[in-house]
Amino acid sequence: MLLRRLRKEEDLEICEVIRSDGGIADEDSKAQCQKKKHKLKIPKNIKPKIFTKLQKNFKSEDALSPETLLVVDLDAFEGIVDSPGDTEEERQKHAIKMKMKIPDFMKRQKNSKSHETPSVDLDFNGNLEQNRLAKAQQQLVKAEERLFGSDEVARTEEVENKLQTDYEIFILRLRMAIHDSFNEDNQETLKSALTSILQEEEQDRRWAEVAVDQRPIWRPTKCRQMHDILLQMVVKERMKTADEQENKVDKLSTSLKREVCQMGKQVKKDLLRVVRNLRECYPPDFDICRTYALLYHQTFSTRLQELARSSIDFEDCLYILSWIFHYYPKDVLKHKELEEHINNSSIGPLLPEEDLKRLEEQYFSYKENEIRKWLFTALEKEVKKFSDDFDPEIMDGYYFSNLAVDVLPLVDATVREVNTLLGCESKAWSLLCQFDSFLLSYKASLEELIKRKQENIPKTLSASLNNIYLFRDYVQRPEHLFSEDSRKACLSILADLKNICHKYFLNRIHSELKPLYRKLWTQAWFAGHSEVVVELMKALENNIDQFKELKPVCREELLAELHVEVMVEYVRRMMKRKLKLKNKEQQDAAAEFICHDNSQICSVFAKVGSKEEWLCQILPKLSEILRLQDLGSLQLEIVTLARDYPDISEQHVLAVLNLKTNLSSSDLRRIKGCLSENRGGQDTESFPYFFSKVLVKRKII
Repeated sequence: MLLRRLRKEEDLEICEVIRSDGGIADEDSKAQCQKKKHKLKIPKNIKPKIFTKLQKNFKSEDALSPETLLVVDLDAFEGIVDSPGDTEEERQKHAIKMKMKIPDFMKRQKNSKSHETPSVDLDFNGNLEQNRLAKAQQQLVKAEERLFGSDEVARTEEVENKLQTDYEIFILRLRMAIHDSFNEDNQETLKSALTSILQEEEQDRRWAEVAVDQRPIWRPTKCRQMHDILLQMVVKERMKTADEQENKVDKLSTSLKREVCQMGKQVKKDLLRVVRNLRECYPPDFDICRTYALLYHQTFSTRLQELARSSIDFEDCLYILSWIFHYYPKDVLKHKELEEHINNSSIGPLLPEEDLKRLEEQYFSYKENEIRKWLFTALEKEVKKFSDDFDPEIMDGYYFSNLAVDVLPLVDATVREVNTLLGCESKAWSLLCQFDSFLLSYKASLEELIKRKQENIPKTLSASLNNIYLFRDYVQRPEHLFSEDSRKACLSILADLKNICHKYFLNRIHSELKPLYRKLWTQAWFAGHSEVVVELMKALENNIDQFKELKPVCREELLAELHVEVMVEYVRRMMKRKLKLKNKEQQDAAAEFICHDNSQICSVFAKVGSKEEWLCQILPKLSEILRLQDLGSLQLEIVTLARDYPDISEQHVLAVLNLKTNLSSSDLRRIKGCLSENRGGQDTESFPYFFSKVLVKRKII
């Protein structure tokens, strides 16, 4: 019947079940067993129960759980390993001893190595002792076929029970070899075990063609199914007992982080061992790398689901997401040694969509609130400085505010983190949508500041212009994750903010220059124009001097706008037509005065840093219209002017021509007609706008 090794340090030696004729053990093994201290006699009328129970388990997939695969039903041995004369109490004690010794027996079997001796033909027990499981399995199959496949051999219940017991011992050893797969000393035994599994599968297929009542009771053995379930149990055990210190996770701040990191590192470490060591032991049809990858993935996934569905704080939520989106797919599945052996597409996600979405929402909501808090806390501090009439600090000689410098790095880092972690640009866009409302609040604060008429307003607006420039630069950069609509909205608000500041500075300048503007294109100007322009330029330079504490990039933009407005005001005064040029001499003189004024204005702005050189071409072109007397040349010059500045209207042209009182009505009609014929189909967007800023109040017919 059953061959069982029972060893106790003081008084228990090896005991074997005495086999009768027809068993696999030979006569020598019988004789050796007779010499042992403990002899076990087995009643003939007792049928072994172990394999019957195992067989039932094999036939019921629900009952075939990993937790039961390495447990031997010792109660099934009752009446087999006991002597017929034993009392009930003695039998119970003996059963307890057996149960206590099973772990030691299994441990000894795990640590035993294969020492194959091909030159010696070993019996079944010898092959088991040498861990030659494939050879032992072949001997079992031969005995099975001799017993069940031939009418010449008498198939008694006793002989069948002996063969069944040998199968039980073999399968137990098979389980132990599989369970000890990660033991490097077990590799040769594992190879032999896997060969025997394939042989058993083949034998199961042969018996499948035979009627159930004519098969051996142990068929089918379903060794491959047993192998797969045992692997599942091995993986669960290794994931559960992973060492924190070995995986270097003991310094993480929370128990959840330590557990997740511990499991993740165990997955990587064990899969690398599978690829480096176990892969060589397995035949290709086992696809063992993928099998282990799926088992570890499922075990890791199951635990992560449990954690994700519990109440966790933001830090733990972020850590789980980091493993899902970064560490696991990149550091584990994409590891250079693992990637070629594992098909990532067949593994699936670590968390179901609903669990993942819940974590993402928790993480995103936290980051959204964080950005909102940063933006509006910083703005509150800035507004308090406005209210307290607090002068902004000076850095490198320029007025400076910390608002943009404080919030932009924080916002940008958060947006990048969300985009990198979740891999979703739309989420990042949603975060930056808060920028719109922040800028609107900033705009309202500046408008309120200007109404108060405090002394520090120029300094505060100078510092604010630097903030506006930094915000605009950030929004304009294509690498920053704004949606197109959000980007346009932010740029529009920033343009309004800049206009608020520019308008404040420029209105003050124009208020001082207004008396001088009024002298342009009057009789006083025509009589002594140089004095008027010199006075105007001195006043302009004095006002521009207040911009020296603006940062250069901000000062350049403000000066460019001032340059445009001064030129617009000059042309507007010209088109008011208060001065009449009656003849060629007056028209030539006025043309010369225009060119001189243009030179003076452009020189002043060039000196202070304006780069709007295109403005210096407008007055010379208008002077040519005044100077020319030939109608054809005049028409050509006007058409050229309209080509260079498509925003010039017919009213603008007529206003200039009306300065020349020697033009007839028919001449004006011909010029208008020529202008209309040559204006069509121009792309106005690629040209600078100037004349559209010049308001002509009186309509000229």
